[in-house]
Amino acid sequence: MIKALFLSVSLIPLVLVTGCFTSKAEKRAKESSTIAADVEESFRQRWVAKRTTELTTPGTTADAARAQAETEFRDRFVYTKAAKK
Repeated sequence: MIKALFLSVSLIPLVLVTGCFTSKAEKRAKESSTIAADVEESFRQRWVAKRTTELTTPGTTADAARAQAETEFRDRFVYTKAAKK
């Protein structure tokens, strides 16, 4: 009888202080939709700048090369929000 009482009294604090029962799950920060938009816009700017440089090298004017690069980006990456701007 004393053994069973001692066992139950010693197990109750063990169950109450274990990490599984007392810890609360940390809440994750919600993803911001602006992060994705910022990444897509950064990608668009870098891609257009690189393509403009490639088109300017053979002798195309800077304005024409940039316009062509913008058009190519919209056609090639139509699934991005940056292409719809």
